[in-house]
Amino acid sequence: MKWKFWQRDDDTIGPDPTEAQPLGSGTGFSAIGASGSLAKSIISIAGAYLTVAAVVGIWWSFEPDRIDVASTTPEANVTGYKTTATTIHIARTLLHKPGGYLTNDLFPPGLWLDNVPSWEMGALTLLRDTARVYRNDFSRSQSQSAEDPNLAEAEGKFFFDNNSWFLPDTEGEYEAGIDFFEAYSEQLANTSANDAQFYARSDNLQVWLGAMETRLGSLSQRLSASVGKRQLDTSLAGDTNASQSTATPDERIVQTPWLEIDNVFYEARGFTWALIPLLEAIEQDFGDVLDKKAARVSLRQIVRELEPTQDTLWSPIVLNGDGFGMVANHSLIMASHISRANAAIIDLRALLAQG
Repeated sequence: MKWKFWQRDDDTIGPDPTEAQPLGSGTGFSAIGASGSLAKSIISIAGAYLTVAAVVGIWWSFEPDRIDVASTTPEANVTGYKTTATTIHIARTLLHKPGGYLTNDLFPPGLWLDNVPSWEMGALTLLRDTARVYRNDFSRSQSQSAEDPNLAEAEGKFFFDNNSWFLPDTEGEYEAGIDFFEAYSEQLANTSANDAQFYARSDNLQVWLGAMETRLGSLSQRLSASVGKRQLDTSLAGDTNASQSTATPDERIVQTPWLEIDNVFYEARGFTWALIPLLEAIEQDFGDVLDKKAARVSLRQIVRELEPTQDTLWSPIVLNGDGFGMVANHSLIMASHISRANAAIIDLRALLAQG
């Protein structure tokens, strides 16, 4: 389209106002074009963010390597130092693995990853159980002795809400728990003072093994329930005078909800990941106790039973095949390993309890 120019009295030259203007030259069409460009930019940025988040999410989904107690914990000729250092290392790995602590994340990719928070819950459960035994048993000579102040504070920190994002945040509370454990560890390593103690006695080891036995038994039941099973009520078995608060059915169907099967599986992997190095550390700190009962090999067998729980899961999802069907059931395989380890712990506790 050709322009016609006109000249005003002030000699200003411009387009003829009577001539039709080209389409889109008006203010309204310019605004529409700008809005379209802005929308495209927003979509492009969002797409790039989601792509990067997906890639980072895959990286964050990899579980930490198994802890090598010999190389990751310092050497010290002090009873209990190996177990304490291993407990601290487990807690630090929980907070500082790739992606950090993800359970309380509010944005992608952490928000998308439900398996990793389940794994974290398993490792955290072991930390909580161990912190309680430290406070009540490992650090005390008898039931009437005073508890260690650092361990009392540490237990409370690890039992803080695992899903708090702010004021206070979960990571900050758990870091404080680690600091209290490190303070106890430093006092323990100071052989010139007796401010902190670790008592490697048979009864203390039985208490800790009892806590592990309870957790493994629960995990085994939850994993086995992935396919559903009929279960009789054995709550009052073995005691004719026993009673309970409310009546329960004599038989019921127990089954893990389909959407929770992978969560239970990864919780079990997290718990056993943390349990293996602690057992290895306990073997060193309670060596004399184990040797007196000829039980060292029994503890090592528990570790052997747990090691397959950390094998690589080659399937992109946790499969839930039924019975002897054509598809694997990863939960039942995990339950098998955990049940064997739990049975070995029961045998070890019975052996330690013998006079």
